[in-house]
Amino acid sequence: MTSVHIAAGGDDISGADLFFPPLYDIVWSAVVIAIVFFAFWKWILPSFKRVLDERAEKIQGGIEKAERVQAEADAALAEYQQQLAEGRAEAARLRAEAQEEGKQIIAELKAQANAEAERITQAAHAQIEAERQQALVSLRQEVGELATELASRIVGETLADDARAAAVVDRFIADLEASQASGAAAKE
Repeated sequence: MTSVHIAAGGDDISGADLFFPPLYDIVWSAVVIAIVFFAFWKWILPSFKRVLDERAEKIQGGIEKAERVQAEADAALAEYQQQLAEGRAEAARLRAEAQEEGKQIIAELKAQANAEAERITQAAHAQIEAERQQALVSLRQEVGELATELASRIVGETLADDARAAAVVDRFIADLEASQASGAAAKE
């Protein structure tokens, strides 16, 4: 075996002693490690533990808050969906009511239009009848005058008497209507 000579102390170290430090180094290293471990255990580890506990509490609080907010959001969503369903039902009801009212209004307007048309038709018939009567009276008067004049020429007398003239006119018109009625019956 070879021995190693250490320059500082002048001691020769051989074999397995090369791998193991001297005992005083081990003792002083153990004391320093014990002091560092005690300081770490007494002051540093509790502050790490306190910081980690605070973080865990914050995280737990955040999770609880998130769960609470999620529950509120779920409740708000359910309420929104319920309101939406109610709104749709209300809209459908209003639409049905509007359609029903529209049908009623259309029926009322049709009834009013039919009544107005009937009134106009009756007024037109009444006006036509009045105009026919007026034309008939005018025609009778003109025919009467013509008949009176014609009769005066035929008879050679003046028919100045109104009663006689009216009787002649009435008889002439009656004969005329009778001849029209017999002519119409013959055509059928």
